Amino acid sequence: MLMPKKLKHRKYQKGRSRQRTVETRGTFLAFGSYGLQALDNVWLTAQQIEAGRKAIVGYLKKGGKVWLRVFPDKPITKKPPEVTMGGGKGDLDHFAFPVRKGRILYEIDGVSEEIATEALRRAAAKMPIKTKIVKKE
Repeated sequence: MLMPKKLKHRKYQKGRSRQRTVETRGTFLAFGSYGLQALDNVWLTAQQIEAGRKAIVGYLKKGGKVWLRVFPDKPITKKPPEVTMGGGKGDLDHFAFPVRKGRILYEIDGVSEEIATEALRRAAAKMPIKTKIVKKE
């Protein structure tokens, strides 16, 4: 599963929603010819990112190359069920990546357009948001 090797701080604060809800970085294809672009804002968990990657790699078999453009480095904490208020912040539960609208999640190259679109469509089915398949002009 995807997780950082080291963290500066074990627990982060949630942060606030930004004025700009549209991503400014990572919005264009940088490595591959086809990509999967997010159309909503969400926190993608490490499990969701890995499920999408496995869907792509499983469909491509040995052909093509895949790039992950997101990495879950935000620690998310959670308190156990039926615990009263107080007692501090909960224990680390999982890692997430805050995705904003327009971010490229995955890129593929080295395969035909039909194979790439089907692989990305399968990865999109694993995502909790609406996505679209983009290709290099």
